Amino acid sequence: MQDYGLPEILKTGQNELEIIDFRLYEDREEGIYEWILGVNVAKVREVLRMPTLTRVPNMPKEIEGMAEIRGELIPVISLAKWMGVPEPIERKRYLLFMEFLREKVGVIIHRANRIRRISWQDIKKAPDVLNSRLNGRITGVVDVEDGLLLVLDFEGILNDMNLLQVFNLPTQQEKREAREKLRILVAEDSAVARKIIKDILESAGHEVISTESGKQAWEKLNQMFQEASGYGKNIRDYIDLVLTDIEMPEMDGLTLTKLIKETPGFLNLPVIVNTTLSDEANQQKAKTVGADDYLVKFDAKHLLELVEKYGGGQ
Repeated sequence: MQDYGLPEILKTGQNELEIIDFRLYEDREEGIYEWILGVNVAKVREVLRMPTLTRVPNMPKEIEGMAEIRGELIPVISLAKWMGVPEPIERKRYLLFMEFLREKVGVIIHRANRIRRISWQDIKKAPDVLNSRLNGRITGVVDVEDGLLLVLDFEGILNDMNLLQVFNLPTQQEKREAREKLRILVAEDSAVARKIIKDILESAGHEVISTESGKQAWEKLNQMFQEASGYGKNIRDYIDLVLTDIEMPEMDGLTLTKLIKETPGFLNLPVIVNTTLSDEANQQKAKTVGADDYLVKFDAKHLLELVEKYGGGQ
């Protein structure tokens, strides 16, 4: 197995990311079609030659089997089967060895093309007709020299295969109203993640204001600030806490956090970074931009504890 090598993580709060541009080929009547796809480098541990797979019964059809990678058995997902496209038989296959949401998975691809450094501002919303083709699982699109690169929502893809786990959900007996009802601004681009987070918070009696990017969240905060200033109030009279993802188009969560923590009028507004990325480097980056805490999705109990810890007591 060959390790292609991955770059160092980017500087914090620059609203940039590095993605692996990879390709998947579809066998069509008119010839081979090349899908241009992408995923954040921070989610990928290695790009490997295709390992030997062990078939496992009673698994979703998109899971081709299990592979032993670095001494661990991981499920291997066929992206082509999930997309519903026939693969050309003669094409070589490679494996993206990914780790996110506390899970390790392999994703079958046909070619790892290159690593691209791009700005989140350059990632645009996918056209509805294209996004519906992939079950709404496109985080955004980027114009590149040979076509349109689709950044995939792997949280949603895992959810489609029933592989997405929510930890520590309270039982009926454990459920209780929060000591204080809080207004929480959530910045999250994944529709699946937004629903999970909203359900967890609302089940505890909190009010959720949802936005789909750091840019939308920042605009919403400024609207609230202008209204608060007009009435001689402060931002905490309108919002108790911000919960933000890291990976979002237009403006990422670290840039949003940095803006909040450096802008007069917002300095006492708590920010919790809530992300798929569990590595120590990203946790350190969140601290660097002033985040009050860091949470790996989706731990319901930990989320509610942090919300109550930082959201109350103005």
